[in-house]
Amino acid sequence: MPMNEHTKAAEAHETAAKHARMAAEQHQKGDHKSGLEHSDKAMKQSEVAHEASKVAGAKSKTAAH
Repeated sequence: MPMNEHTKAAEAHETAAKHARMAAEQHQKGDHKSGLEHSDKAMKQSEVAHEASKVAGAKSKTAAH
C-alpha cells in the first residue's frame, strides 16, 4: 500500500529536521565541514518536504470538494 501524500511530507520534514540537528551538533563540536554537509542535506530535504506538502495540500483540497 503506497504512503499517502501527508505521510510522505511528514517523513521528509522529519529527515530535514534530523539533518539540521546533526549540523548543529557538528558545528558545536567545531567540525564545520561535517556541519556544512549536514546543513546542505537539511536544505535539500526541506525542499523535498515543501514540495510534498504542496502536493498533499492540493490533494486535500481536491478531496474536500
